[in-house]
Amino acid sequence: MRDLPVRMARWSAGHPWRAIAGWFLFVVVCLGVGIGVGGRPATTEDYRIGEAGRAEAMAADGGLQQRPVEQVLITAKPGTDRLDTVQAAAAARDVAARMARLPEVEKASAPIRAANGTALRVEVTMRGPELEGEKHLAPLLEQTAQVQAAHPGVRVEETGSPSIGKGVDHLRSQDLSRTEMIALPVTLITLLLVFGSVALAVVPLLLALSSIFAAIGLSMLASHVFPDAGVGTNVILLIGMAVGVDYTLFYLKREREERARSGGRLSPVAIVELAAATSGRAVVVSGIAVAVSSATLYLADDVIFSSIATGAIVVTVVAVLSSLTVLPALLAKLGQWAENRRRRRIARGRRVRGARTESGGRITRAMLRPTGRHPAATLAVGVLAMLALAAPVLGMKLTDMGRETHPRSIPAMQAYDRLNAAFPDLKAMNQVVVQADPSRRAEVAGALRDLAGRAEHDPRMAGTAALRTSQDGRTSLLELPVPHYVSDPAAIASLKAVRHDYVPATVGKLPGVEVAVTGDVARYADYPEHQKQKLPLIIASLLLVTFAMTVWAFRSVILGLVGVLLNLLSAGAALGLLVLVFQGTWAQGLLGFTSTGTIGSRVPLFLFVILFGLSMDYQVFVISRIREARLAGATTRTAVLDGIGRSAGVVTSAAFVMVTVFASFIPLHIIEMKQMGFALAVAVLVDAFVIRIVVLPALMLLLGERTWWPSRPGSADVAAPVPAKVG
Repeated sequence: MRDLPVRMARWSAGHPWRAIAGWFLFVVVCLGVGIGVGGRPATTEDYRIGEAGRAEAMAADGGLQQRPVEQVLITAKPGTDRLDTVQAAAAARDVAARMARLPEVEKASAPIRAANGTALRVEVTMRGPELEGEKHLAPLLEQTAQVQAAHPGVRVEETGSPSIGKGVDHLRSQDLSRTEMIALPVTLITLLLVFGSVALAVVPLLLALSSIFAAIGLSMLASHVFPDAGVGTNVILLIGMAVGVDYTLFYLKREREERARSGGRLSPVAIVELAAATSGRAVVVSGIAVAVSSATLYLADDVIFSSIATGAIVVTVVAVLSSLTVLPALLAKLGQWAENRRRRRIARGRRVRGARTESGGRITRAMLRPTGRHPAATLAVGVLAMLALAAPVLGMKLTDMGRETHPRSIPAMQAYDRLNAAFPDLKAMNQVVVQADPSRRAEVAGALRDLAGRAEHDPRMAGTAALRTSQDGRTSLLELPVPHYVSDPAAIASLKAVRHDYVPATVGKLPGVEVAVTGDVARYADYPEHQKQKLPLIIASLLLVTFAMTVWAFRSVILGLVGVLLNLLSAGAALGLLVLVFQGTWAQGLLGFTSTGTIGSRVPLFLFVILFGLSMDYQVFVISRIREARLAGATTRTAVLDGIGRSAGVVTSAAFVMVTVFASFIPLHIIEMKQMGFALAVAVLVDAFVIRIVVLPALMLLLGERTWWPSRPGSADVAAPVPAKVG
């Protein structure tokens, strides 16, 4: 009762209005300071990975870095069979002239005619770094719209990385707004069913939302150390709703249980202290586990995962802080109001209904019955079922989700398809970058022209190669067009040919030069390889963290090993179902996606880290109840069955909220986010209903007293603490 969570809860419950005002002041200050200081978005340099990243750095050193490029496409007016070449040429000249006058534009090309005569295009190179093209896109789109209005006889549209990125961001924003519209009401309804009280249902939602707002502000400050790749806010919303509601739910359910057990003999403050000594400690341990697990993503050495880690850590820490500070104050006030109502009813001679203590429901008791009677058989069936679900992982194919996977509801993607149909050599590019002493400029250029000649008749590459050299003569860049999407096997084969055949046979023979290959295909291929290299390190770190956190929380090496095993089973089953659903085509109509036959390279790592952290919520809460019963003198068998039974209700309620939040991401249009939402929803569902109610109790029953090795909880003097304050 002297632990930090209890001391904080005691002060908060004793000074409720100060605690409530202090919390909301903290939220306002965090958000205000964050907005005032602003965030630091990731730059092009932050995304450089592997050989492709090294080549991009070499190109940038010579001023040959990638620029934001837009393509204005002129094609036949919809409903007509043939392009009006006169009107198309006039529109193209108009586009080039208008774009060239814009301060955001570095240069606009002369009109370029498609080989099949079906289209004209004007290539517009924007000023500034590649990633900043979106910020300055509006004037270009406005000019394109004006040209379309001036030339109604043809179709004039714009596409390119900036406009596609802007369209994806807009669609993602719409999707997330729709997700919130689904998740918030469902969460509120769930909490109403759990508590049967509007006030108690609103508290978890209010604290989760306030934690999210505070975390958004703090993440802006953190982005100056760990740049934001644009996913931080999404992660904060996703994780914040899940852990924010979960932590409050754990605390609230225990407070109600202690209030029912006290029968009015303890004051609301004393009841809050008891909840803090039990569920409060579990929340702190769970929060630390989620934060530390999320921190392993920094080992990926990738700006996207660093953003995910920062968002998850910040929102989890803030959610734990809310449960330690403002939540006890709110519970004390709600408890006091409930006590006052009870006294008024007694004074009026009305009957007061006793609060119901938490116990296992019929479904939980039914699931535990075979486990209690036949733990070995139950464990075998449960583990075999989980392994069967995990089996499809053996056929998992990881790729980076290329631009061509974006939804066609984005206008820029429709133009993108028409552009690539008319100009297939624009689909992708291989770029060979060479750095050498300026005196060898001619020698390097000759070797690169030899390379271009060798690749000229390669069907995996087509179009006209372009050679550029920096002003100081140190850096040369050869562009080789690839008429295939980056995900096409032919595009990957072209990259391998350049790296392993053409470069070694030409420029690679020159002594004292540095050569690297980048481009669209190299970026696409190098990223999954980078993730595959980092995955073993991160998984090993996760296993170590899970083991160490469980041993620290429960002083049991056996439970540490059990935690590692169960988390692996959960993650494996979720990944197996993910592969089964998304690498095939049978679920396309059901879930609204077009299968790429692959899994996004970020998804497995994201799933492992977030699931390992979140599953610790249930692990800590369930085992805390079991250990609490064991410390009170019950046998391990009784403690397991009783602890699972008493915690099952809150675990399933919390899991339902989490599944609702994660599942609301499944209708999203962005395929990788859809996969993440599905994987997390399935993982939490399996973890809560199979692992924690079937596999864990069966395993603990078989282990018996060995579960607690090397500690001996039954021998400790652990009489349940009862505060001195009474009502």
